[in-house]
Amino acid sequence: MDIHKSAVDAICARVRQFHDAKTPFRIYHGSTNSTRHLDFDPSSVVDVSSLNHILSIDVEKRTAVVEPNVPMDVLVRATMKAGLLPPVVMEFPGITVGGGFVGTAGESSSFKHGFFDRTVLSAEVVLANGQTVTASASSNSDLFEGLRGSFGTLGVLTMVEMRLVEMKKFVEMTYYPTTSIEGAMAKLEEETKNEENDYLDGVLFARNSGVVVSGRLVDACAKTDGIRRFSRAWDQWFYLHAESLAAKSTVSIELVPVEDYLFRYDRGAFWTAAYAYQYFWIPFNRFTRWLLDYFMHTRVMYHALHASGHTDRYIIQDLALPAGNAAAFTQYIDSAFGLYPLWLCPLRKDGRESMGHPLGYRGAISGAQNESGKEYEGLYINVGVWGPHPSSQEEYVGVNRDLEAKVRELGGLKWLYARVFYNEDEFWGIYDKKKYTALREKYGATSLPTVWDKVKDRQGKEDVGGGARGALRRFVKRWGLLSGLYGVYKAVLGGDYLLKKKRP
Repeated sequence: MDIHKSAVDAICARVRQFHDAKTPFRIYHGSTNSTRHLDFDPSSVVDVSSLNHILSIDVEKRTAVVEPNVPMDVLVRATMKAGLLPPVVMEFPGITVGGGFVGTAGESSSFKHGFFDRTVLSAEVVLANGQTVTASASSNSDLFEGLRGSFGTLGVLTMVEMRLVEMKKFVEMTYYPTTSIEGAMAKLEEETKNEENDYLDGVLFARNSGVVVSGRLVDACAKTDGIRRFSRAWDQWFYLHAESLAAKSTVSIELVPVEDYLFRYDRGAFWTAAYAYQYFWIPFNRFTRWLLDYFMHTRVMYHALHASGHTDRYIIQDLALPAGNAAAFTQYIDSAFGLYPLWLCPLRKDGRESMGHPLGYRGAISGAQNESGKEYEGLYINVGVWGPHPSSQEEYVGVNRDLEAKVRELGGLKWLYARVFYNEDEFWGIYDKKKYTALREKYGATSLPTVWDKVKDRQGKEDVGGGARGALRRFVKRWGLLSGLYGVYKAVLGGDYLLKKKRP
């Protein structure tokens, strides 16, 4: 704790410098799982990348005290040694505790435990004036609630206490094939009511083919088709394995080691890495997936994605819809984009409050108006839409704006890790600016960027440098295969890919 205190003291001093100079600053974590255009100026950031330690695990209380830059795989391995697990674990191992708390993180256990932020019991925060406070349900409760989905716009998160659950050796996975969009949604809702389920999600491979997958934490299971793994280089990617089971007419059951289950989508980044094989004209088979396994993990892929500029060539959006409207939205995606696979993940009804200070929804659900115009308080289903969309920049922005409009029409919200195409008025028509601004004023956070400042689109504003080198970088990032090769080169080279380099 002494090392933690020293690090926090240094952060407080840095924050006070900005406060006294009345200078805005941003919080720098050293990596990102966002697909938005990002660029940090070293002279105007508070660097919290060193806050990456697990400070304590209390087995009796089933709690952990953790710094915000601890990634999921490190947290899981530490808690497993104590016979415990985080209730909600983001599927990409590089996502951090802080990102899950002040960002948006709904995963396959969120139908049961809520979003990741619902597992946090208290938070240590450095306010914009350099003062350190603790926020919880009983202390600074409005700040504690406001931190959910705040993206670092209320203060600097430096520590959290979070709850844990009992660990078992395996996840018993049950695969239910489905033959329609409506059938998949109905099966998801049905399985959320099964109290034995600990995990639940689904994948649509086409409008008439999909699979819903439930999971139970177990130490053993007699009724199983064997033990399956997904983390080794020679293992099949999870989505390909699930697709083979979706083609069957019968239910399949497998045992999967806990860590393999939790990070089953890391290799291949769900299925988006398959597009890299198409892009580079590489055969997509088990041998090439084994050969290029290093590049097919999400930490490397995010580095390459930002370096290459390919966030402008893909639709990468997660959308949470009221359960009754999720089928209509998925049918819209089918007709407008034809993009498959699609990820489906049910979310507990309090998930909306975890998604960036949104206003409530009082509109139609499945064609029927909510009773007396009451605010919707039911289950949500996340639809993950990730795939290429070759088009001009104008067309690309247009289809993304159409998608955002459809989400808003159906009472949904989008994850703000992704590119945002709203204008400012549209954005604040979805989010509660009045309440959010009052909270920022109460805790002196008005010198920090707002959520809108953080997420608004910065297309064309990223800095690639001046002179001949800058011109070369711009050329490479704009043209075809060169941009992809440049992204791979930068990922292999490693190092920081978010901070601007100081230039003479």
